[in-house]
Amino acid sequence: MVLGIGLGGFVDGILLHQLLQWHHMLTSTDTDNIGVPYYPADTVHGLKMNTVWDGVFHTFTWVMVLVGLAMLYSRVQHSRGRVWASRALWGWVLAGWGVFNLVEGVIDHHILGIHHVRGGPNELAWDLGFLALGALLVVVGYLVQRGATFTDAVRERARA
Repeated sequence: MVLGIGLGGFVDGILLHQLLQWHHMLTSTDTDNIGVPYYPADTVHGLKMNTVWDGVFHTFTWVMVLVGLAMLYSRVQHSRGRVWASRALWGWVLAGWGVFNLVEGVIDHHILGIHHVRGGPNELAWDLGFLALGALLVVVGYLVQRGATFTDAVRERARA
């Protein structure tokens, strides 16, 4: 799940922040009601501040990927040849991505209001769609991993 949180964050940051440029970390279209400054992306200062905070966000997602890889490596090292089939890995990655969407969506989009998926007249619909995608990823990820089985890697190597 930790690996999925990091990878889901990368998808969000790369796709929504950089490629589509729908939002950055602090580009809320709401009025400042929680003490977080508003930095519009259409000014040099605002874009500089958003770039810094996008970098902080990407650092978090990178650390989550590193922690997830370390956890995966540790499990493989201590498995004594018994490892999960890839279905478990990818199911939990999807579930982790969904958890990322749900937590980030509720906190950043709804509670703090520091940014929204896409501003404009359908802002709430985009934010709710982001949450729905997160819930769907959690459910699909859980269902995918549920059918995972163990593989005896030692026995598989002996057969080869």
